[in-house]
Formats: sequence, C-alpha cells, structure tokens
Amino acid sequence: MAINTDKNSYTILFAIIMVVVVGSLLAFTASSLKDRVAANKKTEKQQNILFAMGITDADDPNEFVPAQKAQELFDQYVGDEQYIITGSVAEKTKAAFDVEVKKENDKVKQDGSYERKMPLFIGKKDGQEYYVVPMRGNGLWDAIWGYVSLDKEFTKVKGAFFDHKAETPGLGANIKEAYFRDDFIDESILNAAGEYKGITVKKGNTDPKNEDKADNEVDALAGATITGDGVTTMVKKGIKMYQPYFETLKK
Repeated sequence: MAINTDKNSYTILFAIIMVVVVGSLLAFTASSLKDRVAANKKTEKQQNILFAMGITDADDPNEFVPAQKAQELFDQYVGDEQYIITGSVAEKTKAAFDVEVKKENDKVKQDGSYERKMPLFIGKKDGQEYYVVPMRGNGLWDAIWGYVSLDKEFTKVKGAFFDHKAETPGLGANIKEAYFRDDFIDESILNAAGEYKGITVKKGNTDPKNEDKADNEVDALAGATITGDGVTTMVKKGIKMYQPYFETLKK
C-alpha cells in the first residue's frame, strides 16, 4: 500500500526520525572527536604560554611553536613550575594547567564568597624567569583573552599574547597583531612611586612609537576604542589579582 506523504502525521513522523538520526550522528561525532578536541586545546594553551615567553617558531617569531613540538618545549621551559594561586597562597601542582579563567570568573559572579583559583606558570629561558599570567575579559562583541609574562621583579611585562572570539576584522581583531602586542614588552606595570598601576591602551597616546616604557601606556588601535578599553581592563585586573602573591615573593 502506498504511503500518503501529504498527511500531517507523515511530515511529523519524518521530522522526528530525521531529528533522531541527525542528533545521533552529531552525538557520535562529538564523542569520537572529544579526545582530539581536548588535545588540540591543550596544545594551543601550551603554545600561548610559550608565546608570551617569547618562545616562537624558529622561522617566524610571529608564529607559535609547531604543534608537534609544543609538549616538548613546554616541558623544557615550564615543566613542573605550575601553580594555583588563592589569595596570597600558592600550591605547586600540574592541575593549574586545567584551571580555566572563564569558569573561575563565572563562579565568582555566581557566588561572591567563592575564592578564585588563579593559574600561574613560571618559565625559564636564557637565564631569566617569566611569570605567565592568563587573563580573560570583554571586547566590543564578545570575549577577549590573553597571556602576559612578567619579569621576576614583577615590575614590567616581558611578553604578551592576545586573542578574541568575535572582534571586528581590521579593527578590534588587530589585538592579535605583533605591532600591538609588542608594545607591551618592557612596559612598566608600576608608577613612579613603585605602586601597581597596570597598563592602559590609550587613544591619543603621546608616545606612539612606545619609546617611553615608564608611562604605563600603549598606543590604541585605530577604530577599536571599546576593544582597547577591554584589553586595558583585562590586563589591569588580570595582573592585579596576583599582586598579593607577588608581594610575598618580594619579601
């Protein structure tokens, strides 16, 4: 007997079957790729941390280390020097790598009494120590994030990497570009009195070539004021949260 495809019941049944089939395929695909996605995220995070330390591709200083070398180089330059900072207390643990800044921010928003866990990575390169701080903030359209490394005196930035989810191409998206992030290198995070001030992305900065490393400012991106303000807030707050712990290391 022929099936009447004009009936509403047929349409509904067909739709249900397609939803079940497609949903099952998507669930299977997601499950089968879960380990690969997790591995890719781990590699990218290692690349970001290394990049903030100035460890990049041997042939192009503006590119990450190759993915296949990320684990080896991370073990070489960072290794076990991974910490979870809570207030002014540090716990040395590789679990720091799994701490996600976004999730910690969400927990604080949901519960004001929650004690934030902050990951810190201490790398060593060419006899120098790099204290790498992960951070996250908001741009014009969506999330922005970054990794900033500080010198062992906690007075200036040694390297930085910034990225975004949906900033405007050619404008806010340029926080990823070398000419922007490189301005942060050697910029002081303290004022003349030695107090924490952070770094401001400033429109109309009187030092466009960034020769003054003591003014706590970098030049803003053209046409990206809100994104620049987001970077300012992210960097200032991101580093400031670690200040109680950094102060204990100065004593």
